[in-house]
Amino acid sequence: MATFLYKLGRLAFRRRRYVALVWVALLALAGFGAASASTATSSSFSIPGTEAQRAFDLLEQRFPGTSADGATARVVFKAPEGEKVTDSANKGEIQGIVKELASGSDQIAKVDDPFEVQAVSQDGSTAYVSVSYKVNSMELTDKTTDALKDAGKDAQNNGMKVEIGGDALQVMPHTGAAEIIGVAIAAVVLVITFGSLIAAGLPLLTALIGVGIGVSLITALANVLDLGSTTSTLAMMIGLAVGIDYALFIVSRYRAELAEGREREEAAGRAVGTAGSAVVFAGLTVVIALVGLAVVNIPMLTKMGFAAAGTVAIAVVIALTLVPALLGFAGKRVMGRKARKAAEAENRPEAKPNMGTRWARFVLRRPVWVLLVGVLGLGVIAVPAASLEMGLPDDGAQPKSTTQRQAYDTLSEGFGPGFNGPLMIVMDGKGSSDPKAAAERVREEIEGIGVVTVTPATFNKAGDTAMITVIPKDRPSSHATEEVVHDIRDAGKDIKADTGGEVLVTGATAMNIDFSQKMNDALLPYLALVVGLAFLLLMLVFRSVLVPLKAALGFLLSVVAALGAVVAVFQWGWLGSLFGVEQTGPIMSMMPIFMVGVVFGLAMDYEVFLVTRMREAYVHGESPGQAIVTGFKHGARVVTAAAVIMMAVFAGFIGSSEQMIKMIKMIGFSLAIAVLFDAFVVRMAIVPAVLALLGKKAWWLPRWLDRALPNVDVEGEKLQKQLTEEPATEGGDGGERELVRV
Repeated sequence: MATFLYKLGRLAFRRRRYVALVWVALLALAGFGAASASTATSSSFSIPGTEAQRAFDLLEQRFPGTSADGATARVVFKAPEGEKVTDSANKGEIQGIVKELASGSDQIAKVDDPFEVQAVSQDGSTAYVSVSYKVNSMELTDKTTDALKDAGKDAQNNGMKVEIGGDALQVMPHTGAAEIIGVAIAAVVLVITFGSLIAAGLPLLTALIGVGIGVSLITALANVLDLGSTTSTLAMMIGLAVGIDYALFIVSRYRAELAEGREREEAAGRAVGTAGSAVVFAGLTVVIALVGLAVVNIPMLTKMGFAAAGTVAIAVVIALTLVPALLGFAGKRVMGRKARKAAEAENRPEAKPNMGTRWARFVLRRPVWVLLVGVLGLGVIAVPAASLEMGLPDDGAQPKSTTQRQAYDTLSEGFGPGFNGPLMIVMDGKGSSDPKAAAERVREEIEGIGVVTVTPATFNKAGDTAMITVIPKDRPSSHATEEVVHDIRDAGKDIKADTGGEVLVTGATAMNIDFSQKMNDALLPYLALVVGLAFLLLMLVFRSVLVPLKAALGFLLSVVAALGAVVAVFQWGWLGSLFGVEQTGPIMSMMPIFMVGVVFGLAMDYEVFLVTRMREAYVHGESPGQAIVTGFKHGARVVTAAAVIMMAVFAGFIGSSEQMIKMIKMIGFSLAIAVLFDAFVVRMAIVPAVLALLGKKAWWLPRWLDRALPNVDVEGEKLQKQLTEEPATEGGDGGERELVRV
């Protein structure tokens, strides 16, 4: 592989004008496709294989025209102190608003009069108007949402409290500031690392081109592939981080080759041939982790994973082709004066050891203490993970200042917390000889479970399917409500056996419960698949059994610690104000498994970049301890810069304020903190400590396995041998110098 990439790097350097033109053309084509594509809607949310989804699909089939997947809203009214909503003036005002809403948009499917459907509290202080739409929240026009927002203004002016809940006011996420913050911090880090504006700007430019192509393609295909509005945001987050990092490693290796005195084309070829091999395998681990999300069998999550994986693949190809091409345009300006002096000083035998060298020697002197401090420290941070509660947030998780949260609280006060999360019971009576009797049996069983309200059954035209609404006693995200769902489903088994009618529970609350359960069930198979494939990949890279095993165990430690930090901040509220967390609540169900996938790929990046240099030094005759020092001498500075850049990009998304992308805020925090733990504790401390304790055993590989595994030549041994045998080209000094990996 190293030989092929070496040739690719030199070709891209020589044909830099053509390579640059191709990438600019691809960016223009992708941009044109995005600009000409119709506006994306939200991705349809489905959970195949769950009872809630089967009930939802049955409703769509048996009750056509009900717009079961349409947006909903609740306009909640609370009368002034000492008055009731049933007073003639207040009642007339509310009924007038009902008429305004019904005629305010052709996207409205139904508006319920609270005085006709008994949506008035027992004390008469509160009432709510239920609004159903024909389309989902992302397809609502500005006219429709404005009519909803303006609905209660007159009533509010006359003293009534009017708040609006539901998903109809859900907004598209806007995260432009997040990317700007991350890129700005990355630019500062790159300038400090390279000491050259040209060298610092190159990784930023190539990363932005890669992300531009990736996000434009996602936008262009959003409607065709039913991609959600958060898909491009997550692809941008990950694409920016890896795009900058991969280009950073190629540029660093190129500068090292120039410092060795090689000609520019030769330096570009060697940079891509050596550091490029690490980029390929690091990128493969990220792609495996993201594509592996498909095993969860949640279409939305699968699409998010594939889209982000595609952006990562683009970043890898750009690092291998566009980066060496742009290095050709940059010339020796990629080396600033200070950088050249620093490189010359570092290459002198009497040069003062750099920070990476000093840290590696410290770890070698005290490996047991470093290992204990690292493991115990992350272990303590991981403790809150034992209290992890997962769910999908409702309006009760909104900031208290929002109208959605105010509507939620007003409904809880007037009707009880269960009114915020009604359950929809669907009774399929096709297998029953008497569907009406079966539906009545369902009502009686549910009433015996202990709930606030069970409505009479509503049958479809065919009379074979009934809907029953159930109001539980507790809030939607409570454990008690989850138990009610399970109790109804257990009772449904007996009802089916006795009457032939099948009982299914659905609604937003039941969907959330099923979604969380599906994510829990998928976590271990997903971990086994991703870690197993990556373990095999790392065995190819390192020609070792223990090094990949250590890499996987280190990842598990950092990801559990990151989960602990997420629970402490977002669920317990520790330091919540520092990270803009206004309301604590359960951790979003998809967050842990998505974080596991992304962090595993990123963790392996640092493992590959840092440990391949150690492997190369060991293969070339250095002792295990000296190989660790050599790896840190050439890799620690760049890995540190890469980790800081990745953290900056992810942390920029923590500031996202819209409730729609609270998941992105949470994922941004989790990825940033996980990179902090993995790069600086696991890879920089625990990994060298473990390798120091293992010694030569770290690089052990059974002979039969060594023969069975193909040699992908990540260390560039074949390339070095080939360059040593061939004469020097273009005035360079050929391959007589030892390869030095960054």
